[in-house]
Amino acid sequence: MKDELQCLKNLGKTSAQWLHAVGIHNASDLRRYGAVGAYQAVRARGFRASKVLLYAIEGALLDVHWSELPNTHKAELNERLEAISPNNRR
Repeated sequence: MKDELQCLKNLGKTSAQWLHAVGIHNASDLRRYGAVGAYQAVRARGFRASKVLLYAIEGALLDVHWSELPNTHKAELNERLEAISPNNRR
């Protein structure tokens, strides 16, 4: 059985496993959490995910490669993350 998360752009086996561990099992779950919420949940669970995961999740939701996200968009994601969790600076 193919993992629905791994079918999304940017998400591989490890990121899908981390997302599953926090209760995100499909694209609908991921949309409900949003990129910032999903990233925060993964980090809160103790996984050492870098900011690339944040961008990868956003790219998956937008169906674009994470490196194609404009720097302004990445900065906005970082600001939203900082606003809800000041300790997530990695």
